[in-house]
Amino acid sequence: MIARVRAGEPEAYAELVRAHTGIALRAAAALGAGADAEDVVQQAFVKAYCALGRFRDGMAFRPWLLSIVANETRNTVRAAVRRNTLADREAAFAEARPVIPESADPAVATLETERRGALVAALEKLSEEHRLVVTYRYLLEMDERETAQALGWPRGTVKSRLNRALRKLERLLPDFRPREGGETA
Repeated sequence: MIARVRAGEPEAYAELVRAHTGIALRAAAALGAGADAEDVVQQAFVKAYCALGRFRDGMAFRPWLLSIVANETRNTVRAAVRRNTLADREAAFAEARPVIPESADPAVATLETERRGALVAALEKLSEEHRLVVTYRYLLEMDERETAQALGWPRGTVKSRLNRALRKLERLLPDFRPREGGETA
């Protein structure tokens, strides 16, 4: 697909945009873009298009794009001088990917909302590096290789930072226990 874009086929880039907009929006929202997530993603796609000459053949496009989205999000958040509150981030993340089906029991839905809020608050307490690695690996469901590529880190660094981040989250969220099947409770 990248070769088609480089060959001047505009529809090929449109296909890439369509294929990756959802994950890019989730990434921007999860990393704190809030209401600016769409603008961040649009700017990231423009920057990615301009930088296609530097894209290395054989590499996966998604992690490369998501690293651009992360940088754009970071720039937007810094420029806004943290005008987005924790509640805005939580709401944007909840809108980006519905977590609770409409048919869910209201009591269960309330507990899930509280847990999600506690998780977002705990993520805010992590260092930027730890927050990024947890977000890419678990919230965006990237595998270890993709996470390493997106962050520009060696795989060993991803493993060690993820391990440290998860240990810190365990301390910050002592009531979260694994459910059967590997999900957190």
